[in-house]
Amino acid sequence: MPLFSFGQTDEPALRQAQGPKSPEALQLTLEQALEIALSESNTIKIADMTVEKTGYARKGSYAALYPNVSINGSYQRTLQKQVMVMDMGGQAMEIKVGRDNNINATATASMPLVNAQLWESLKLSGMDVELAVEQARSSKIAMVKQVKQAFYAVLLAQRSLDVVTSVYENAQKNYEKTEQRFNVGKASEVERLRSQVTMMNAEPNVSSAENSVLLATWQLKAVMGIDLNTDVEVVGDLNDYTEEMLTPYVQEDDLSNNSSLLQLAIQDRMLESTIRMQKKQYLPTLAASINYNYSAMGDSELRWFPSSTAAVSLSIPVFDGFQKHNAIKQSKVNRNMLALQREDAERNLRIGIRNYNDQMALCIKNYQAANATVEIAQKSYDISEKMYEVGKATLVELNDAQLALQQAQLTQAQAVYNFMVAKASLDELVGKE
Repeated sequence: MPLFSFGQTDEPALRQAQGPKSPEALQLTLEQALEIALSESNTIKIADMTVEKTGYARKGSYAALYPNVSINGSYQRTLQKQVMVMDMGGQAMEIKVGRDNNINATATASMPLVNAQLWESLKLSGMDVELAVEQARSSKIAMVKQVKQAFYAVLLAQRSLDVVTSVYENAQKNYEKTEQRFNVGKASEVERLRSQVTMMNAEPNVSSAENSVLLATWQLKAVMGIDLNTDVEVVGDLNDYTEEMLTPYVQEDDLSNNSSLLQLAIQDRMLESTIRMQKKQYLPTLAASINYNYSAMGDSELRWFPSSTAAVSLSIPVFDGFQKHNAIKQSKVNRNMLALQREDAERNLRIGIRNYNDQMALCIKNYQAANATVEIAQKSYDISEKMYEVGKATLVELNDAQLALQQAQLTQAQAVYNFMVAKASLDELVGKE
């Protein structure tokens, strides 16, 4: 039965979609995979665009500090003039009023002089940019974790393929030896058939492991954001990470760089700024404006008349039905709710840190135990193989020794994989970039 599989799939279709290996396949290390993902992934591109978009919004909010200048023009043609009737010495006289042509051009400039609410809203827009930057950093940290875990999955699939291939080659070699012994009368028909069945049972495991490698590689390319038809060859081995795993490990417990908590902190400051802005709505506002008007009217000949005004307007809020008061109360409640959410989030993150640290410690113990088991199982298999060759061991004993070796090798690889996956998740949790 398959010892490692990402899922069932049609092998011929998968091989056809993957295509033959090209001699110019992209040699992909973990560092290269991360570099490509951070430049090609749509998730990262969207995060960067969000930061850019928020930056433009912040610049747009500063427009309220500059004078707002507008120019308007209008032309009016009188189709039928208005008639006024006046009593002149007892006689009614009709007088047409107005001109055939009326032209008006107006230029207006206005800007706030004192507006505390506006100034506070500008600070709030700056925090929007800060939040977008932190969200982009969170996306990059999450992407690094996903790429690492997908990369380790490929290495585990490759290691599993190596193990089951070795098992198949050993089973094939044992069958050939048993066939030779059967031909000279030193092995029974049962032993020959049993060795043949063992070899045939090992072959589907190789095919399943090959499919697992292809599927894991597809998953890695999908996470990296590159074309699935790109021919890549993952370079590395899980054994490359044993030194990192066995190095004395200092447990992580610092959440100062955790992106979720940093985003909640920014949101708290935004609510605090919102409350200040709402309170400043009670303050008067002062604005200045300048208006210049140029108009003309006439029938066949136009006469132009310029005019201009300058004004300062003061607005003092008096009563709004307690609208601002209730808005401030609502914002304070929202801030209290956010504080409780932050407390719960930090508590859950502490649990996550403890969980990952415990998982990594367990993986180290499992690896050390599996490492010793592999050495013993390898010796046991070598001895069983030699004893079988001289007829002092049965094929069942040899198969048992081979199965024990296979299980020990896979357990060893699984321990390294589980450690690196847990470490990648822990790095994301504590906010390592």
